[in-house]
Amino acid sequence: MSDHLNHECGIAVVRLRKPLEYFQDRYGDSLWGFRKLFLLMEKQHNRGHDGVGIGCAKLNMPKGQPYIFRRRDAAKDSLASLFRSELKRVNKMARKGIVKLDDPVLLKRKFDYAGEILMGHLRYGTSGEFNSGSCHPYLRRSNWPTRTLMVMGNFNMTNSCQLNQQLIERGQHPVFGTDTQTVQEEIGFHLDEAHTDIYRRMRDEGVPGQDIPDRISEELDVVKVVGESAEAWDGGYAICGVIGNGDVFVLRDPHGIRPCHRLITDEVIAYASERVPLMTVFEASQDEVEELEPGVVASIKSDGTMHEGRFAPKVDYRPCSFERIYFSRGNDPGIYQERKAMGSALTQQIVESIDGNFDKAVFAFVPNTAETAYYGLMEGLRQYRREEVRSNILEASKKGELSEELLDKLIMRNWPRGEKVAHKDVKMRTFISQEKGRAQLVSHVYDITYGIVGEDDVLVALDDSIVRGTTLKTSILKILGRTNPRKIVVCSTAPQIRYPDCYGIDMSELGKFIAFQAAIKLLERDGQQFLIEEVYNECVEELRKPWGEMRNCVKRIYDQFTPEDVSAEISRMVYPESGDWHGEVEVIFLTIENLHESIEGVCGDWYFTGDYPTPGGYATVNAAYVNWHKGVTGRSYDLPL
Repeated sequence: MSDHLNHECGIAVVRLRKPLEYFQDRYGDSLWGFRKLFLLMEKQHNRGHDGVGIGCAKLNMPKGQPYIFRRRDAAKDSLASLFRSELKRVNKMARKGIVKLDDPVLLKRKFDYAGEILMGHLRYGTSGEFNSGSCHPYLRRSNWPTRTLMVMGNFNMTNSCQLNQQLIERGQHPVFGTDTQTVQEEIGFHLDEAHTDIYRRMRDEGVPGQDIPDRISEELDVVKVVGESAEAWDGGYAICGVIGNGDVFVLRDPHGIRPCHRLITDEVIAYASERVPLMTVFEASQDEVEELEPGVVASIKSDGTMHEGRFAPKVDYRPCSFERIYFSRGNDPGIYQERKAMGSALTQQIVESIDGNFDKAVFAFVPNTAETAYYGLMEGLRQYRREEVRSNILEASKKGELSEELLDKLIMRNWPRGEKVAHKDVKMRTFISQEKGRAQLVSHVYDITYGIVGEDDVLVALDDSIVRGTTLKTSILKILGRTNPRKIVVCSTAPQIRYPDCYGIDMSELGKFIAFQAAIKLLERDGQQFLIEEVYNECVEELRKPWGEMRNCVKRIYDQFTPEDVSAEISRMVYPESGDWHGEVEVIFLTIENLHESIEGVCGDWYFTGDYPTPGGYATVNAAYVNWHKGVTGRSYDLPL
């Protein structure tokens, strides 16, 4: 993805099913779980570069001893530095004789992260400042372990304003207006209620005070507490947490928008955003890793018993397709094949763009994340040529015109040619740079291979997706233009992004989408400015309706044009305004139909089609249009109208 875009976070949970002594005896490592947490997070490092956080809860700690810990860091390379500093600290403690690395009992008492329950979070911020205070996990402390709560997740709530208002109406005083705080406080409220109910009953029954905490811990129904908390949530989420007594919970939104995978062995129960990290870190097979069912709360009680309960009725499964297109690591076997299929699905459109003249075309990819789809594209192009050559040979044979010269022309002189045209010359993370300086940074990050593209050639470059087109216009096309082709074709393995996302990707400002900008330009060019005002008025009216009754009025903006019309306008809009190259530019997008054919099973496509899985999506798209019309910037689901 060449455009700057923040998106989903990553979660990791390691719940040991054996005491620390077991791991010391079997693996010679009392910190086995802590190291596994680091590896699980490292294998998901693609999911967050803004900051990290880790947490630990220890089971059966003596009264007076701390039992829950947290550390967060938003510095550069925070993941490695955080774990390195903690390991350095425990080694220093060992040198001073405070702990012994082969003594799990002493380690558990003295080292914060020598515990049975470990959690980690990788943050990609979609709002707020990037500092340690905005990193997960969030911790809510109490003298009662059964009221202490640590929460983290990969989520966005579309109705965070309403949820915060609900807290206020209850009598609470929320300080920050974020969905993270809302989630924590909502679970905390129901946890307090359940705790208090059990406590008062125990007290009235005359249970001795010192026995009450254990009785509360036994009776606490975590599935019920968390399920009741989630009833008002509208969004995409995979949320996990631990209560101070050692009860762990994980839940996933009813539509399965955000991913969550689980591995259960005799030694550990582990959760992660992606499947392959669990397979790699714990040396598990693909079949051993399962998805957490959408709309379900899974809990692990402090005694190790597991429970699951549905907190929402079954609805359509609508997992975010961007996980398949871009976000998740491509070494997942299913995702790898699907990305190749997306590249291959562009074959016919590209053949038409180059007029079938493979002899004068060079195929490449940019950025590096498009490499897997590029392999699929090359397979598709070669298959196309094989079929074309076979047809030509059969036809020539029937006519008696088959010759060595013809075979040479058919096979050797017109074969798809792939080259490494654009590549990263330095290791620079442009995605964490401010937007204003991004174009200059990209021009230094990417370099080209000179001398492999001719002046008569068409250079075809594959990208994962084109969101805003800014980097394409200001940097990428200028860089590719240095090869001096007669034409550059940029192909996106994602369809045109036309509508906001509100479930975890930072794509809520409608006016920033290049497809939307193109549609508005086409309307203005055709003298249909009145439609822009009509849609605004319709959106305002829709926002007065109950959430469940809203429809997407913004679709009318696009209904006037074909996808090809919009693509042609985008091609004009991204043409570089300066530079020495003056060739032709064409931008091609994968069709929505081909996207669905490329992905196994169903996938969420609301940013392409405008068909949202939850009512909050329709509120967001209408609000996004109203805010664009008014010139208001910011996340549409955070801005009261």
